[in-house]
Parts: sequence; C-alpha cells; structure tokens
Amino acid sequence: MSDERQNGEESKGLVSMFAAERQREQDNTMDRRIEKKRFTPRRIAIFGGAALVIAFVAWQLLTINPSSLNVDAEKLTLAPVTHGPFLEYIVEQGEVMPLRTIYLDAVEGGRVEEVYVLEGSPIEEGTPILRLSNANLQLSVMQREAELFREVNRLRETRVTMGQRRLSMRAGLVETEYQLRQAEREYARQDEMFKADLTSRQEYDEAKDNLEYLTRRRDVTVETLRQDSLFQTIQIQQLEESIDRLRLNLELIKQNEENLTIRAPITGLLSSLIAEVGESKPGGDRLGQIDVEDEFKVRAAIDEHYIARIRTGQTGSFDFAGGTYDLVISRVYPEVIEGQFEADMVFPEGMPDGLRRGQTLQVRVALGELADAMQVPRGGFYQKTGGRWIYVLDPTGEFAVRRQIRLGRQNSQYFEVLEGLEEGETVITSMYDNFGDMERLVLQ
Repeated sequence: MSDERQNGEESKGLVSMFAAERQREQDNTMDRRIEKKRFTPRRIAIFGGAALVIAFVAWQLLTINPSSLNVDAEKLTLAPVTHGPFLEYIVEQGEVMPLRTIYLDAVEGGRVEEVYVLEGSPIEEGTPILRLSNANLQLSVMQREAELFREVNRLRETRVTMGQRRLSMRAGLVETEYQLRQAEREYARQDEMFKADLTSRQEYDEAKDNLEYLTRRRDVTVETLRQDSLFQTIQIQQLEESIDRLRLNLELIKQNEENLTIRAPITGLLSSLIAEVGESKPGGDRLGQIDVEDEFKVRAAIDEHYIARIRTGQTGSFDFAGGTYDLVISRVYPEVIEGQFEADMVFPEGMPDGLRRGQTLQVRVALGELADAMQVPRGGFYQKTGGRWIYVLDPTGEFAVRRQIRLGRQNSQYFEVLEGLEEGETVITSMYDNFGDMERLVLQ
C-alpha cells in the first residue's frame, strides 16, 4: 500500500509540473506572438515520465491479486472427497396410522336414540354402538307386511277357486263319458235293428247323431280341462313369484330396520364417533370409524417435486428405539394438496415394538438403487454456489482455490460428484456468504 501511495504522489507531481508549464507558455503568448513547436524536448520528457509512472502503477496493480482473501482456518469446515456406496434418498415426515380402518356409515337415516359406546373405547365385533329410529321405515315395514298378507290370501283363494273349477269340470267330464257309453250302446243296438229292418231310419239317425255329439263334447271337455289346468298352473306360479318378491322386499326393509342399530363390523378401537342423542342423521352420513390396533402403516407426505419418481414397491427406512427398520411403499395417492402428495408404507419384516398410532417418524425414501459414486458431504456452501463450484484446498494446506464442479444426485448427507473433483481432495463445505466471489482463500 505504501508503494501505491508513493506512485500516486509522483503522478500528481508530474501533472502539476505539466500544468505550470502550459500556464507559462500562455503568459508568454500574451506578450508576443511566437511560433510554437508541437513536440519540444521538455514536453517529450514530461510525457515520457508520465507514461513510465502509469505503466509502473498498472504493473503493480496487476501483480497484486485482488481476488485473494485471508480467512480464519478454525472457522471453516473441511471435508474429504470420497468414493463409495451412494444411495439417493429424501427424508420426509411420516405418521403412524392403522393398517386397516373401517368406516361406520348410516345405511338408513334416522334420529339418534341411544349411544352405547364412547369414542376411544376398544370394541368387540358385533357390539352395538348406537341406535337410530326412523318412523317412515317402520311404516314401510307394516305396509309391506300387509301387502304380503293380501297376496298370500289371494293365492289361497285362487287355489280354492281353481280346485273347485277343476272338480266341476271333472264331474262334467264323467257325466259326458257316461252318456257317451249309453249312446254307443244305443247306436249299436239301432244299427243291428236297422240292418234287420226292425227299426225306422229316423231312430237310427238319432242314435248316430247323439253318439257323434257326445263324442265331440267329451273331446272339448278334455281340451278345456287341459287348457284350464295349464292356465291355473301359470297363474299360481305368478302369484307365488309375486309373494316371493314381497317377502324379499320385506326382508330387505326389515334388514334396513335392523341397520338402525349400528354394530361393530370388526374388533378394534372406536377411534371416532360423530353422533349425539337427539341428532338427525341422513342416509349415508359418516358416523365414525374403527381402527385395527395390532397392525400399522406409515403415511408419508412427500414434496410434489418427486411425484414422478415415487411408485409402489420402492423402499424406505427409519430409525426408532436404537434400531433401523425397513418400509415398502404400498400405495401412492396422486392428488397434490398444498404442494405435497401422500404415500402409504408398510413393514415388510414386522412392526417394531413400542410404535403407537399418531407417532411421527423421519422416513428416508429411496429414489434409486445403491451404487458406487464420487461424493462430497453436504454443507452450507450449496446455498451460495448452487453446486456449480466449490473451494478446493491446496495440498500444502495454505490456501484454497475456486473450482467449477457438477453435482448430481443427493441425500441427507452427501452430494454425488459428476465432474470437477477427485478422490482424496479436501474441500470447504461451510458457508460462503462472507467470501463474495473470491478466487482464492488464504488460510491463516
């Protein structure tokens, strides 16, 4: 700095001398007009000296490195560049949830009359939880029962009527067959007497006509009896089917009436119950839920940036109670809410003891396969450089220089190095906020 100050003072002196010389020349020209020479020996000497001074100052400025900065080595974080197994993963927060959840919905709407079990209580399968009442449903049951009774009575009356009609027609058939046999005997007798000229033609024709009439009458009666029997069978079958439908309808309505009493479909924990005595619930409304207590899953909220890289079958892990446990993604929910989507993860080798519903875990979700790679530890340098450059320590350990690099995958501990660094080199991974854009850091 003293050399620069001295050079500056010399430059100022030369400039002052040059200005004084010009002033004297102007004063002389005021007295007499002379022919001025453009390049006098004195002026050449002055310009030459000024050029030498400027060149010297520029040389001094160029030889002094303005991009060097002295830093305290104790405040830096140094880390080696290594080569070894690398796994890309992200760390997300997961919540322990029941593996199976059964929701309780109102099949039929109604008014809450009684609540038998409190929310948060363990419950056995089939245990009544609450009871609803529905006057319209009860009235509908009574109406269906009345319709069923009427249809059953109608079937009974139809069968009685058809039975009587069948008996009457059979009686008529018997009478016709009886008369037919008599007519056959009379015709045979008249035929013999007519051949022997013992009777008249009129009596013979009457006997013959009566036989033909009774024969046709018997055939018609038999056909009528057959058709009527077929019609009766179809009519009774239709009535029986109608009765079966009415009974099925009545059973369904009674089942809906039984569904007014909400029972536990499984054994578990009644984790939610949304019902108060006197409250009206519409059909299909959510009344609560039952969770299976002995099986859990982990639901992780993941940043939407990774939605294209998360799929079922990928693995994850978390630390709990001094151990590390594996997870496998079983379901991915594609809906993005507030910049995140969710994924369910299950325990492939059993759930750890002591895990409870509602606990939060730091889950490491793997985004690729384990492979060897050059890597550098994570640090505050990334916020300043974006992974485009880093300070590399000289082998002497006295200074570090800036070097362009290219980073790839990352996890919570390391960056994958694609270009710019070699195994065994040492880099500065701490914050670069106080270094500006310096090319060289001198460690002190």
